[in-house]
Amino acid sequence: MQQQPFSNEPLSISDLPKFETVPLQPLQKKYFKVIAFNILVFTIFLFSGISIAYTMFIEEFTVMTGVVVVGFPLVVIVIILFFARLGFRKKGYAFRTHDAIYKSGIIVESTTIIPFNRVQHVALHQGFISRKLGLATIELFTAGGSTSDLQIPGLLLADAQKIKELIAKKINPAATENVVSIEEENKPQSEANDA
Repeated sequence: MQQQPFSNEPLSISDLPKFETVPLQPLQKKYFKVIAFNILVFTIFLFSGISIAYTMFIEEFTVMTGVVVVGFPLVVIVIILFFARLGFRKKGYAFRTHDAIYKSGIIVESTTIIPFNRVQHVALHQGFISRKLGLATIELFTAGGSTSDLQIPGLLLADAQKIKELIAKKINPAATENVVSIEEENKPQSEANDA
């Protein structure tokens, strides 16, 4: 058997593929309602904590304590909603032939690219509010982790199911062929004859 000569040529950075040029899909606009709901729940806990602290540690009510008890949570809500809206507009995703891309971040932008040949498992997740809005999150797991390495939230449920099927076929094509052949075998005889 003839051995091929070893080669390890340097690559030019300008020749590498540029993920920055990939057009990203924005998240569904309905998903901002989920974000706003989470902020509202956080604010309720914050306001409750401040109110409890007020009743326990402050003996008399002054205008300044009223401003702190009411004004502070309102300012926090406005700031968090402002940055949440900015961050929501910056999020985007794309699926290519060999990988998935997800971009997020306001001040520090983060782009995660997961090659499909590294994906071990794909999951579809729906929270309570997301389910009511018909939204879902796709989670990609690579080897060696108990948490997902990539989460893409704010997808329509139908799109998320299609994406999950696509990725499942990419990571295990033999298993999906077996499922199709089992389904074909289990079809009622009348359906098989109609086809």
